[in-house]
Amino acid sequence: MSGEFVLNAVARGDVGKGASRRLRNDDLVPAIVYGGTKNPSNISLSHRELVKALENEAFFSHLITLKLDGGAEEVILKDLQRHPARPRILHADFQRVSRDRKLHVHIPLHFINQEKCRGVKDQGGMIQHNAVEVHVSCLPQDLPEFIEVDMLSCEVGDSVHLSDLELPAGVESVELSHGPEHDMPVATVLAPKGGVAEETAS
Repeated sequence: MSGEFVLNAVARGDVGKGASRRLRNDDLVPAIVYGGTKNPSNISLSHRELVKALENEAFFSHLITLKLDGGAEEVILKDLQRHPARPRILHADFQRVSRDRKLHVHIPLHFINQEKCRGVKDQGGMIQHNAVEVHVSCLPQDLPEFIEVDMLSCEVGDSVHLSDLELPAGVESVELSHGPEHDMPVATVLAPKGGVAEETAS
């Protein structure tokens, strides 16, 4: 997965609100990269390049090759600060990764077969999404792009919990590692408004 996303960065010495404002006026995004055995580094990125990468959902859960000072290192995006009113990225945080150390990452959920779901198609119910991502732990090379949630066989009143998700090999749920009481639902099929759904005659 590494190498699929590449960002070019420049080290910056000036920090603070004034320096960040000047960078944004030059269509640059102030950012920081931290973790691993190196000290945190203040960097700047092309706003246009970052926005283009963000158009791909996979960017949020993939390894990113960050080119900096003639070298390259693998990172993941940890945080993103957006302007509250304008389509503008204000700041980005990147974490260095090591191939032999596990990451804690939020992976998006992809809900499939929602239109074919028995509780929706046959019983008139409605699917409620209780979560749109799942917090996982895995090595960088095992990092999934997304986790599928199959709603096909769910009936009205059914819920899909974290423990029901089929996680790829080497990927563990962080929440479930804290105990079964953290087995929260990610989706529920609600009864139609006005009463409990009845079985459709066969």
